[in-house]
Amino acid sequence: MLIQTKRIYDEVDRHEGVRILVDRLWPRGIKKADAKINFWAKKQAPSNELRKWFNHDPTRWNEFRRRYFAELDANPDGVSELQRQMRGTVVLFLFGSKELKLNNAVALKEYIEAHSEILAPQ
Repeated sequence: MLIQTKRIYDEVDRHEGVRILVDRLWPRGIKKADAKINFWAKKQAPSNELRKWFNHDPTRWNEFRRRYFAELDANPDGVSELQRQMRGTVVLFLFGSKELKLNNAVALKEYIEAHSEILAPQ
């Protein structure tokens, strides 16, 4: 399975596969009808508390990832739901942040790839 990340504000490419928004909050200025998402993974996004604490501070990246991964570990039903949405296709994790390398979509991709057993057929 190929997982990629992209800003939701970037142009839609019809060959992107399954488009999954991985932010807890809906991105500003994007109409839901225009977003062309297949699934909104708001239950799998970082908690509001963690999101606010991180505030895209690069010095907090490693601790953010640790805390976010702990939230995901504590949310097996949410991870399973995400798994069902991702099965058997190319997946694009969409995010709203201007930060391209240190954001929750990148962290979620890392988590999923490190826990590849959650992607195995059940």
